[in-house]
Amino acid sequence: MKVKQRPAFDAEAFLRSAGAGKTIVTYQPTDVIFSQGDASDSVLYIQEGAVRLSVLSHSGKEAVVAMLGRGDFFGERALTGHPVRLETAAAITPTNVLVVPKQEMIRLLHEQHALSDRFITHMPTRNIRIEEDLVDQLFNSSEKRLARTLLLLARYGKPDQEHRVLPRISQETLAEMVGTTRSRVNFFMNKFKKLGFIEYNGVLKVNHSLLTVIVHD
Repeated sequence: MKVKQRPAFDAEAFLRSAGAGKTIVTYQPTDVIFSQGDASDSVLYIQEGAVRLSVLSHSGKEAVVAMLGRGDFFGERALTGHPVRLETAAAITPTNVLVVPKQEMIRLLHEQHALSDRFITHMPTRNIRIEEDLVDQLFNSSEKRLARTLLLLARYGKPDQEHRVLPRISQETLAEMVGTTRSRVNFFMNKFKKLGFIEYNGVLKVNHSLLTVIVHD
């Protein structure tokens, strides 16, 4: 018996149906999208680009808790009644974000089954990603953290494999994301290039072989 599959989530249809209250905002690298402690009154959807989520302790120490890319939602705690943002979201690369007010997002989830399915799938996947990011920060070397960061930015494991080419991103930004110094990032980037894991000729291309840095003990 042939199993009838649900239609794939249509991101463009979602964008068109997101009501009059929606806003599309463009951010440049390092721009803050929202800050820890801001009012939690909307859900956001990444059309293009990449976003970093981080938290700041009372002592002023910052920890990166997630890196998100095109097609990801964030700020979804607004739907659970959290009055303020628990993290800071900042653009990593030039980024377009669709901002949907909380009540409008609730309406869409009730009316659009494909969106509800996508959102339900997103939640556990997102939690797994955050756990992996935290484990990466706690237990892996800066070399492995840099390799994983580059692979995430290149969207390995996603269907759109053309995104192996990264948008322009500075070594200072990579160092901040990885939690190391620019000089260490520069050292490892040169090493990756010599080994053929990455290519750089005006644009940065991440090759699948970079995975060996993560799996190698």
